Amino acid sequence: MLIGSFLNASSTRINTASSSGTSTSSSPTNSKVSVNLTASEQALVLQLQSTDTKVRAHENAHIAAGGGVITSGANFTYQEGPDNALYAVAGEVGIDASEGATPEETIVKMQTIRAAALAPSDPSSTDYQVASTASILEMQARLEISRTKQAELLAKPQESYLSVSNEESPAFSNNA
Repeated sequence: MLIGSFLNASSTRINTASSSGTSTSSSPTNSKVSVNLTASEQALVLQLQSTDTKVRAHENAHIAAGGGVITSGANFTYQEGPDNALYAVAGEVGIDASEGATPEETIVKMQTIRAAALAPSDPSSTDYQVASTASILEMQARLEISRTKQAELLAKPQESYLSVSNEESPAFSNNA
């Protein structure tokens, strides 16, 4: 996941062994394995197709769970296969990780970010970092709410617990 604001996260990478270069263009992938390829090239194409499917599903899971915090669609890094088709081998989704206008908004936003980061069935280390940072920001917002409530309680005049006379209270009797 690519994170906006102050979170510095790298893209999710699923590496495949190949001597082919990588590209960032957006050409569609080829779903057929050419009959002119050697057996090892055909195996590599199948591996690239599998990786492409996994990367796209991974990024789509982030988008589906991210709701209003997603700032961009998925961006993919492509690798050219021996069949000259481009296959997605890495991806990232932009997320707005800025705090909300209030601590309550920040809590809701960070919960959404954490859910989006952990949405794929196979979260990457970057996804875990994003989720962890969102949890920290959520806890800081909760702390701010607690401190505000504590300050409000301390600002109230102290109520006397002895305002009711012991003689008027049925719980206390002089006969005991």
